[in-house]
Amino acid sequence: MERIEQKRMTASLPPERVLQFGEGNFLRAFIDWMFHRMNESGVFGGSAVVVQPLENGQVDLLNEQQGLYTLYLRGIQNGEQVDDHEVIRSISRGINPYSDWEGFLETAANPDMRFVVSNTTEAGIAYQRVEPPDSCPATFPAKLTAWLVRRFEQLGGSADSAMIFLPCELINYNGRKLKECILKHSADWKLGGDFEAWIENDCIFLSTLVDRIVPGYPHDEAEAMQRELGYTDHLICTGEIFHLLVIEGPEELKAELPFHKAGLNVVWTDDMQPYRNLKVSILNGAHTSSVLAAYLGGLDIVREMVEDGLFGRYVQAVLFNEIIPTLDVEREEAEVYAGAVLERFRNPFIRHELLSISLNSVSKWKVRVLPSVKNYMAEFGKVPSLLAFSMAALIAFYKGDLRDSYEPKDDPAVLEFFRTAWSGSEVVARVLEHTDFWGEDLTALPGFELEVSKALGRILHGGMREAVKDWLDHEDA
Repeated sequence: MERIEQKRMTASLPPERVLQFGEGNFLRAFIDWMFHRMNESGVFGGSAVVVQPLENGQVDLLNEQQGLYTLYLRGIQNGEQVDDHEVIRSISRGINPYSDWEGFLETAANPDMRFVVSNTTEAGIAYQRVEPPDSCPATFPAKLTAWLVRRFEQLGGSADSAMIFLPCELINYNGRKLKECILKHSADWKLGGDFEAWIENDCIFLSTLVDRIVPGYPHDEAEAMQRELGYTDHLICTGEIFHLLVIEGPEELKAELPFHKAGLNVVWTDDMQPYRNLKVSILNGAHTSSVLAAYLGGLDIVREMVEDGLFGRYVQAVLFNEIIPTLDVEREEAEVYAGAVLERFRNPFIRHELLSISLNSVSKWKVRVLPSVKNYMAEFGKVPSLLAFSMAALIAFYKGDLRDSYEPKDDPAVLEFFRTAWSGSEVVARVLEHTDFWGEDLTALPGFELEVSKALGRILHGGMREAVKDWLDHEDA
């Protein structure tokens, strides 16, 4: 069987115009696919250099495959089952900055570079004070600032050398937050007024909202897929057909990013909040408030969760009883969107692992669930019981021993905190009052600590499935 790198066309790659932080499934099934589509349509003419954001990653494998991988897009479209695949050719190479810091910085001198895209999870766009680096720093904003310094020095800080930033992290106003982090590093490192003026006046920080369900590597199907394809591909990616990119920024940039000319579902707007509130609260909120409980209840994938008699009822109740009532949109509009989301969760082609979604659940809960908790309490004057249960499920999940053979994946400091918290007493209070997680002390929310404590007690005493059943029965009583 041949290898996928033998599929590389003899024609040279288009110039490297994109610096991409993140080599994971989502970016490869979403933004890299979009660049590929635009290249295939003859409207973009650029490739991406992929930077590995963590010490352990996949750029070595990506380089072995010469930036190639197969993307399967599958689902129901216009009532018909669709199962398409193609080789994506928009990545030129990958760089591990931890082992090749200078090689990473050298890309800054490329005058063709114009765009920076990223997906480093909600935890990625965060300021952490560091000294001016001689080697690769841990955080994404520090890496990026060092790269921009090199570009400013090499190319003279001209408007022509400025970058357009297209972050895909699920953080509200992600472009603004990224810019704030860069300017804080500039102040720390005393980079000077000329550099800061270049960042402020010439570089463009777009804020975005992304939407496509992308599960992890299809372990159960990969062997059969490769037999069908006739070549070896260790980076097969799968996703649903639906996709949406909302960009808050000037429409004149459409000339530089002509997604529309490739038939892509991209919306340019001066206010992304209506799109964001629906998507983050309903689709992401349903995931984050449900998947940890479902996993500890013995399930493995999203489709199983929504089709399970007990957890399907739980997801429905969370969405329609506690999330939708908090949204500042017409209820009918929210319910239609929620119904479509549940249909997407049932996609027969998508095996979306609950453990994959569990990555960095603490930062996800803060962004995706906490606003619904606070809005519900402000609107109805009481604790949303099921959303409180989701916090109890999170605390239980990070205990790490309530189901065989799993290990929570999060920032090392988060995992160390939970190890310490679970070794002592009053674990709920210790978690809720940890402002580094939530940006505030959640024990100050009236009744929330008590509700979470009751739910956690039921989980630990009777197991997750029994606890969910008791909780739902109490809700219905």
